[in-house]
Order: sequence, then structure tokens, then C-alpha cells
Amino acid sequence: MAQPSPFLEPGNVTSPGNLAIILLSRDNLQPITLEQSTGAVDGYLEGATLNTRFGSFPHSTLLNIPWGSQVRASAVDTGSRGRKRRREATDEDTPTTTGPDDDVTDTKSKQVKKAVTASSGFIHILRPTPELWTSSLPHRTQVVYTPDYSYILQRIRAVPGTRIIEAGAGSGSFTHASARAVYNGYPKDEDDVRGKVFSFEYHEPRYNKMQEEIHNHKLDGIVKLSHRDVYNEGFLVDGKSPRANAVFLDLPAPWEALHHLSRQRPDKASKDGDAETPEWVSPLDPKKSVHICTFSPCIEQVTRTIEEMRLLGWTDIDMVEISHRRFNVVRERIGANLPNERGNILAPADVTEAVERLKEINRKTKEFHKAQLQAANGDGDSSAMDVDTPASAPKSNGQQEDSKPWMHGKLYHRPETDLKTHTSYLTFAVLPREWTEEDEAAAWEKWPCGKEGGVIGSLNKQARKQQTREKLAAKKKRKQGNDTQAAVAAAATAGETEDKTEDKTETQ
Repeated sequence: MAQPSPFLEPGNVTSPGNLAIILLSRDNLQPITLEQSTGAVDGYLEGATLNTRFGSFPHSTLLNIPWGSQVRASAVDTGSRGRKRRREATDEDTPTTTGPDDDVTDTKSKQVKKAVTASSGFIHILRPTPELWTSSLPHRTQVVYTPDYSYILQRIRAVPGTRIIEAGAGSGSFTHASARAVYNGYPKDEDDVRGKVFSFEYHEPRYNKMQEEIHNHKLDGIVKLSHRDVYNEGFLVDGKSPRANAVFLDLPAPWEALHHLSRQRPDKASKDGDAETPEWVSPLDPKKSVHICTFSPCIEQVTRTIEEMRLLGWTDIDMVEISHRRFNVVRERIGANLPNERGNILAPADVTEAVERLKEINRKTKEFHKAQLQAANGDGDSSAMDVDTPASAPKSNGQQEDSKPWMHGKLYHRPETDLKTHTSYLTFAVLPREWTEEDEAAAWEKWPCGKEGGVIGSLNKQARKQQTREKLAAKKKRKQGNDTQAAVAAAATAGETEDKTEDKTETQ
């Protein structure tokens, strides 16, 4: 079995050849593929090296460490030594990749130099997730962001084992998220049906780049990518049905592709010339209801799509717009005697601290005037006026000096002032499963109708009254029987008591 994808089974530590996400700041993430160097690379004796504004980080310092570790920068010579940067792709959003230096002769013969920790600078290395990949991927088209695709996957009922059709792969944001949602193991062979994503892309350069990413991320067994015009060619894979039960369409005109998502041959397909095919093959699962979502920026597209859905038998049509807002969590310390640092509010925390501050100001004022008076009379040393020795500041909020400084203050969460701008309208619908004669016969056999022993409401009023009388009579009879048994038991108990009393009297 091939090595699993780091998006699905990342393991506990980093490993060569896998993708990793470098956290430079909260909103600055950089994806890299970790390399195990055997010699100097790109002029660096330490091997493949990541250069950031926080320092240089040889890949050797990023390998075989737990995910989430903080990595210190290394002292690497980054001077100009005639290096030639190579770009393997022609598009501008492809990050620079390292490779053997052409100016360094016989790089393989040189041993990798051990990295030396620098005095400052660090980064964090994170395991790849769809959320982090969405924030760091190279943008080729409009990206489906996390608030949108998390809601979409919930509405289309994406669970492990689901088979999803995705039209319009684009930058691959939704592809990675849906692959994680449907993952229930890699298929062992063609007959092993597991959760899978069938993605379609029309633009050939985007398709080639997406295919390369899927292979590098080891998602080949979970994602099947096809280069196709779904408007005219449909959603079959190698002439076979993917048997999908969830659909996501990120297309400019989704209504042009809806007629291919039918259980029976639609009239539009016959008019387009598909009538020559001997048999209609539906890409949908015939045994389950299918949930669909279309991603459209304009309301006119939504209207046209809904009209086509109604003609094709889709039900429960619903349109949603996602507007999300980020909540920032901060810890603030309030006190008049705190240092002027970020997160500190230089104001009295309570009345006691305010009174102490006023007393301190009054004390300093009195000392100042006293020193001025002594200087005017020539009784004191004027140099004492230049010395300001404040009293020891009281500890604010009862905090101890030995407590953890990052736990001081109060924790606040504040939402962003503005909502995020509009991304797209999400249109949801459901296509019920087709009910055949075989299904009807199976239902009749399991739940036979007309052969019930008793049906509520089938008796007339007199018959129902007679049933009620019989029930009451039976209940009364049971009650009388219970009373008789209780009386017999009581008599037997009384007889036993009398016998014991007589025996006791004779004994005395």
C-alpha cells in the first residue's frame, strides 16, 4: 500500500516527501514539501533550505519532529554566490523550488553540513489540513473558503463513504476538504467501493496543475480528476457511472450541466444527439437520494438554475448566502503601574488602585514643593530635586510576582467590526431516489396492506361499544377474581394465627 496522504493520516512527526505548512504569522502561511538532502543544494551546504524574513531553516531541522513544533532559525550563509533559481512551472503563483546548484561542481560528493542554531528567529511547522491549505494555496481561480465549504459539506450529507461529483476543481480548496470528509480508507482494487471525489476541470493548464498537486499530496486513490467539458460530455468516468450521492457544481452556468444529473434520459439530452447511444447511464446512485449544491456569484444565475431544477424533478430547493465574522481572542491587563507594553491598559483597575495612585501623586507633589522651599532658603542640597524615587507600586489585581505572566489579566473576545464581503450564493436541492416496480413489490412483501388482523376505524359505532363492554366485563371479572384470592389468603393467614395462639396456651 502506498504511503497515505498527510491530509488524511499525517502521523505524529514530519517525514521527507510530505507537505508541511509553515506558520510565519497568523495570516501568513507557506506550504513546502520537505526534502531529505544528501549533498549541497542550491549552494547551501546544509541542503535544501527555506528562507523567510524570520531567518533560514534547512529542511534537516524540519524533519522527524512532532507537528506543531517551534523551530529555531539556523545560521546559514545567504550571501550572493551565483545561485540560479529554478522554476519548474511557468505560472507566477508557483513557489520557488530548490535544486542542485549548477555553479557548484560535484555537489553530491559534498556532505551535508550540520545546521547551527542562530541567535534569533523561529517558525512553527504544522500538519496540512484543508483549512490551512485553503489559506496558503496558490490561487488560480475563485477559492471556496472554509466557511462556505464546511456548510456545503454538511448540507450535501458528506460522510465517510460518500461519493461526490465536483465540477470546477479550480484551485482545489473544496477538493481537499471533500476528500477528507468522504475518506474511509484507500480502495484495495476496482471492486472496493469507498468514499471518493470525482472532480472535473475544463481548463487544461489548471487541470495539469491540479493533477500534479493531487499526486504530490498522495490523494490519487481518493480523488479522480478528469479533464472534460461537463456541459456537453456529462459526468461519466471512463464510460461508467460514479454512482454519486452528492454533487457540487462550481460552474459559470450550472443549469447547462443539470440535465446530465438525471436518473432517466432527459429530453434535452435526446435533442443534443445523445439518442444515438444504446443505453442511458446515470452518474447518480439509484438506491439513494442525491443532494446537490451550486456555487453562483450572481442572483440571475441562481434564478436560472432553480428553473432548470424544477423541470428536472429536484425538490427541497433552498438558497443560502454565507456571511462570516471572525472573533479575536485577546488577554488584557489593566493597571496604572503596569509597563507600557502591548496588551496593557494604563488605567486604574479599581477604586483602591486609583486612590493609591492619587496618594502617590500628592506625596510627590509635597516632596517637590518641600525641596523647592529648602533650595530657596539654602538649607538643602538642590541635587535632591533631580532624584525621583517613587514608592513601591502595589501589586494590581492581587497578582503574585511568581505567577505566569501570560495568565495575567482578563480574557476578552471581540468580533470584527464588519462582515466579510459576499462570495457566492449556495443553492441546495434534493433528487429523490427512483421508485421502481421491484421496489414496490418488495415494500408490499415487507409491509402487506389489506391483510391486517385489525384496522383502526374499520368498525361501526355499535361494534366499538360492544368491544368496550367486553373489555370492561373482562376487567371486572379479573378484579373479582383478585378480590376472592385476597380473601382466601387473608382467611388462611387468620387460621394459622389462631392455631399458634392455641398451641401457646396449651404449653403454658
